[in-house]
Amino acid sequence: MLLARWPARARTAGNRQPVLALPRRCLVGFAVLLAGCYTLEPARGPAPQPGTVIGLDINDAGRSALGGSMGPEIGQIEGRLVEKDSSEYVVAVTALHLLRGGEQVWHGENVRVKSEYVTSLYERRFSPARSAALAAAGVGAVALIATRSLIGLGKTDPGKTPGDTAQTQRRPRP
Repeated sequence: MLLARWPARARTAGNRQPVLALPRRCLVGFAVLLAGCYTLEPARGPAPQPGTVIGLDINDAGRSALGGSMGPEIGQIEGRLVEKDSSEYVVAVTALHLLRGGEQVWHGENVRVKSEYVTSLYERRFSPARSAALAAAGVGAVALIATRSLIGLGKTDPGKTPGDTAQTQRRPRP
């Protein structure tokens, strides 16, 4: 790692945190925002292949049948398609979207959903519009940081120091 070769004083700013921590945090934030570049859109063409991220809208019969294991207010199941045959989907569930808003996060548990419980099928697809918006926001943030020197790496002008207003001389009254 490149950081290991730098002297200790170059790695830290006042023994507080590494100087490169902010860029790493930005990269992590950028990676998280990339998830916003995808949307669930109605499935087109042939059935999705296993491994595809899908969303399944659940009907009333499905809510009733799956309510014992997943809760009675399921609006949509989202996850990775594990298997699909003529009568059911096997989905590694990552989220449940509830009817009255809200979301429950799951961690890839496999759930069998009969085809008769599904009203709509969605696939996760790349969204050029969201990607363009994210790129524009990223460029704006970089421009702001570069012009404002928000990360403390900018140049200072040592020739100009503000005067001390507390030491202005007063003339004594005659």
